[in-house]
Amino acid sequence: MAKGIRIKIGLKCQESGDINYTTWKNPKTHTEKFEVRKYNPKLKKHTIHKEVKLKS
Repeated sequence: MAKGIRIKIGLKCQESGDINYTTWKNPKTHTEKFEVRKYNPKLKKHTIHKEVKLKS
């Protein structure tokens, strides 16, 4: 069975501007931008991380 097309995305911190995490996303089922609170080790606190495209 085919699982569908998934793309690799980065999660960029809104406060420091660093890409701290990467994950996979199916763009056909999740069309909106991904946004989540994650830990930023540089700032040593939880911040908002938003989706950015990674270079292939």
